[in-house]
Amino acid sequence: MKKYLEKNVYEATMERIKFIFDEFDNVLVSFSGGKDSGVLLEMCYDYAKEHGMIDKLAMVHLDYEAQYQMTTDYVDETFKRFGDIKRFWLCLPIHAQCACSVKSGYWVPWDESKKNIWVRPMPEYDYVINKDNCEFKLKNDEYEIPSGFFKWFSEKYGKTASLIGLRAQESLNRYRVVHRPDVNRYKEKTYSCQDKYVTKFWPLYDWQTEDIWIYNAKFNKPYNKLYDLFYQAGLNIDQMRVASPFNDCAANTLKYYRVIDPANWGKMVGRVNGVNFMNMYGGTTAMGWRSITKPEHFTWKEYCYFLLNTLDEKTKNHYLKKLEASKKSWKVGGAMDAETIKELKEENAPAIYTGKTNNRGSKTKEVVQFEDYMDDTNVTDFRRIPTYKRMCICIMKNDYYCKYMGFAQTKNETEKRKNAIKKYQEVL
Repeated sequence: MKKYLEKNVYEATMERIKFIFDEFDNVLVSFSGGKDSGVLLEMCYDYAKEHGMIDKLAMVHLDYEAQYQMTTDYVDETFKRFGDIKRFWLCLPIHAQCACSVKSGYWVPWDESKKNIWVRPMPEYDYVINKDNCEFKLKNDEYEIPSGFFKWFSEKYGKTASLIGLRAQESLNRYRVVHRPDVNRYKEKTYSCQDKYVTKFWPLYDWQTEDIWIYNAKFNKPYNKLYDLFYQAGLNIDQMRVASPFNDCAANTLKYYRVIDPANWGKMVGRVNGVNFMNMYGGTTAMGWRSITKPEHFTWKEYCYFLLNTLDEKTKNHYLKKLEASKKSWKVGGAMDAETIKELKEENAPAIYTGKTNNRGSKTKEVVQFEDYMDDTNVTDFRRIPTYKRMCICIMKNDYYCKYMGFAQTKNETEKRKNAIKKYQEVL
């Protein structure tokens, strides 16, 4: 339940920023080139400048190589404009999430072995950190700002607060990041999380999209002009995203690259396998959502195995292992709310209602077991029910990690990806 304060979000955020600057030796702002991180950086800079704390402020940008040219221009201009703070522009061969390719769940920006097909040249500034001058350890499976960077930064500069322009309004996952009950908060601040090397803060967590643009207009702040083109292209303010172009969040908007940034688009198609397919079918039933249909002569179970047989052996076995793990888990049982259980009973689903409550959260949900996957269901909370149709959706939308089914990456994922890349190196 929301609790409204007798102040606006700008005033509340300035109080949070003051608290952070007072508590920490360093305030490190993660800057993506998007609207939210841009506003956060501007607010922190203004506060630091006004209160004589500019020496505490730092900014870091993780460059994914493939991005809109207007985003690169905005990042470049911002780094030059904030020349009196510590700046770090990371161009590193991390494992960035990729929802385009069926061969792998990631791609590697700034991969030296692919230098001849890089989307754009690597920037050449003294604050750029690449593989050659990197002073911290890189792990093979990291897909965001490397943990080694935060370790190196905090050891070199002292106690550090890492600020991220995350807003709970954007998605349920982001809401959960802020409101999870099992997070180790810093001095009980709900917008914080104590990490291994730094303390993370989300000062803009309660901002609405409209608040971002009101701030930019009221204080006449520069912003990524790509948003103007998005507006002219007919997107509403909640649809405008500036993110790594190949991840699952960007699937619906990848097609705009072709129109807005055709020069980069041509290079992106040749850079990552499956990009053009995602451009044509991202956001459609071809990419697999609940509304997908199957050939009439198949059951969903038959269609699932038909789809699996179209994949290479490694990828097929990967999905099969996820499927078997899910089946095994549902034999033990999963927690469901009363409304979902009611819907299951109404359609005579082959479920086992244990009468036991789960041990997490409010402990009001009942544990329900399934001996096998159902073919399909009409239950409202479709994603929560173990069905073969749900598995088909994962396959068709290239959901390599089966996040649609609630899976996270396993410890063995890195080794599997390495083997797949090695086998299909010529294809990729």
